[in-house]
Amino acid sequence: MAIRKIREMGDPVLGKRCKEVTEITPRIQELIDDMYETLYEAEGVGLAAPQVGVLKRIVVIDVTGEDPLLLINPKIMETSGEQEGYEGCLSVPGKSGIVVRPNYVKVLAYNENLEPFELEGTELLARAICHELDHLDGHLYVEKVDGPLVNTADLEDEEENS
Repeated sequence: MAIRKIREMGDPVLGKRCKEVTEITPRIQELIDDMYETLYEAEGVGLAAPQVGVLKRIVVIDVTGEDPLLLINPKIMETSGEQEGYEGCLSVPGKSGIVVRPNYVKVLAYNENLEPFELEGTELLARAICHELDHLDGHLYVEKVDGPLVNTADLEDEEENS
C-alpha cells in the first residue's frame, strides 16, 4: 500500500468524467488499498479515484473513522430532504463553503467482488456520498457553493470561540 498524491483544484484530471470498472484486477485492488491509506493519512471523510489521478468510478468513504465504505460504479437511486452546511475537500485544501445537499441518499454500487448492493445514508454520510460522486463526473463542490469560500482555519477559530 502507498499514499498517493492528492490532485488539487486546477488539475485537469479533476474535471473529467470517470470510466466504469468492469473487472477487479490486481491494479484496481492496489488502487483501492492506496485510496484508503491516502484517505486516512489526509484525515478525510471521502476520496474519489480522480483525486489520486485515476479516472475510474471508485469512491472510499469513512465518516466515523471506523466504518470504511467502498463504492464501485455508484449511482444515486433516490434522494430526499435538504441540508445546508460547510463543506471542504481534500482537493481544495484549507477552504470551505456552504453547500446544499440532500439529507437522504440511496445508492446502488458494487463491492470489491463487483457484487451489487444498496446503501442508504443521511446527514454527513449523504453529504459525503453526493460530494464524492460529483468527483466521478468531473465536478468539485466549489461549483455548488452559496457565497464565498472561507479559510477552514477561520471556521475552526470561530467554533473554539463560541
